[in-house]
Amino acid sequence: MEIKEQVVLVTGASRGLGAEIAKAFGREGARVIVNYNKSEGKAREVVETIGDRAVAVQADVLDRRQVNELFKKSKDHFGQVVTTVVNNALIDFKFDAANNKSAENVDWEDYHTQLEGSIKSSLHTTQAACKEMKRIQFGRIINIGTNLVQNPVVPYHDYTTSKTALLGFTRNVAKEMGEHGITVNMVSGGLLRKTDASAATPDEVFDIISENTPLQKVTTPEEAADAVLFFASPWSRAVTGQNLIVDGGLVMK
Repeated sequence: MEIKEQVVLVTGASRGLGAEIAKAFGREGARVIVNYNKSEGKAREVVETIGDRAVAVQADVLDRRQVNELFKKSKDHFGQVVTTVVNNALIDFKFDAANNKSAENVDWEDYHTQLEGSIKSSLHTTQAACKEMKRIQFGRIINIGTNLVQNPVVPYHDYTTSKTALLGFTRNVAKEMGEHGITVNMVSGGLLRKTDASAATPDEVFDIISENTPLQKVTTPEEAADAVLFFASPWSRAVTGQNLIVDGGLVMK
């Protein structure tokens, strides 16, 4: 299915990477659901940028009932089922190396918060989507990870562990859903210049990344969004269960 024929849900799409992913799909002609939890104004700005092929829908992706209602509203609005899900929502996290908790003082509650943000939210959207995806024998699920799993230059214990778990989730769902024409993949960016989540990162850190990256630059949200398009496009039809690292070559694997 061409991107322009798809109905795409992007969670956490009001700001940062999520907003750029939504805009990228809109640019390619897809119908886009701009999901948000609290940032209604920002979500509507994204919709205005895309145009009448986009709609903003509020839902807390940690709440199964709200996610099911999100899918119902999306189908009612566009008259078609959701074909493509991008699990991007980030729950209460800032990339702040100076104030990051160490292994000695990180709490289980910190892990629990991030595991729910990565796994529980993705489970809810996947379960809400898969029945209709199976029926039409097509689906694209794209989870957003991090290159910190391969290269934890800053030990964000709770966040990186949750994204490692998300990679396991990605591959298990890919194995089960493949026979129904559903692919499940992950896009793992590095530190992006700049989003709300990376705003606390000092410029010196961005400079160090640039110097140590083959492309000699920090990846932007727009560049990471382009990689997400690949996994939704017909060009990736034989690719599932994979993790694509998009960081200018800082991590090669």
